[in-house]
Amino acid sequence: MFNPSYSISNKILTNIAKIEAAEEVIRHAPVLPLWEKEFREDAVIRSVFHGTHLEGNLLHKDEAKDVLMGREVIGRPRDIQEIINYRRVIEFIEEEAKKKIEKITEQLIKKMHRLIVQKIMSDKEAGEYRLKQVIIRNSENNEVTFRPPPPLEVPFLMREFCYWLNYVEKEELHPVLKAGIAHHELVRIHPFIDGNGRIARVIATLILFLGGYDIRRFFSLEEYYDRDAVTYYTNLQKASAGDMTAWLEYFTFGASVEFDKIKNKVLRLSKDAKLKERFGGQQIYLTERQIKLLEYIQEIGYLQNQAFSSVFPQVSEDTVLRDVQELIIKKLIKKIGSTKGARYVSV
Repeated sequence: MFNPSYSISNKILTNIAKIEAAEEVIRHAPVLPLWEKEFREDAVIRSVFHGTHLEGNLLHKDEAKDVLMGREVIGRPRDIQEIINYRRVIEFIEEEAKKKIEKITEQLIKKMHRLIVQKIMSDKEAGEYRLKQVIIRNSENNEVTFRPPPPLEVPFLMREFCYWLNYVEKEELHPVLKAGIAHHELVRIHPFIDGNGRIARVIATLILFLGGYDIRRFFSLEEYYDRDAVTYYTNLQKASAGDMTAWLEYFTFGASVEFDKIKNKVLRLSKDAKLKERFGGQQIYLTERQIKLLEYIQEIGYLQNQAFSSVFPQVSEDTVLRDVQELIIKKLIKKIGSTKGARYVSV
């Protein structure tokens, strides 16, 4: 029976407390940046780009975004296909979370793997456990850094893993810790020939969704790992010795950084006490330009007409003025003065 070894350190407790606090703010913030749809799309772009970049994808972030938008991109066919596949698997886990599935089964994991490696691996290998021994080497010195379990052990280990995953109670194990443990265990077992890192990160995200930490699906765990891939892989390797404490400290800290970043972005556009009182706790839906105007005012302190062209170089002054008037009507900003030197400031 799979029985992970770890200690609940002060670092882990602090990180989870930060996650809980950020989640609460985000969930109840009356102003949601760029609509929920816009914020979710940003999280998907970040997840797709950083989740594939970690594995050696050569496309830049703007190119990855273009692929997701259906625009033509010149690049390696494999890189383009990886972007498309990762988007599909993210959409898939979102649908599974909406259905509130009760179990994450081996069949589900295999289906997700097929989505991740579609048109990249052969049909014989996609969604099927590996039949070969693999080794992980350091890309710089070619030294063996990790030797996953033999292929004969993989079906048994995956069966044990899924049993643990589905029968450990939420009251026994915090969803964030559960996600972190699952992430590491899938990397350790290395059940497939390729795509194991991606499947581990996607499963961790699905566990958070199902555990109530979807926070409108605004977050991307992948970005934190990709910003320092060496530290990410080093911490994964540390836990291979058997004790996951250091890995869980790293994992929970990364999640707290991402949740905190979203919280701060939301708070820049939310004045909770005033807005909740003024709008009865209702969310306020703003256009992308209106959000950008609010962010500019909150960063600079005020907005004047002569700054319109620098904030929106391709938009007419009349169009920007209409956005400004809507923000005034919604009582999010007010006008001081009546000449061309008038200023718009936060209420």
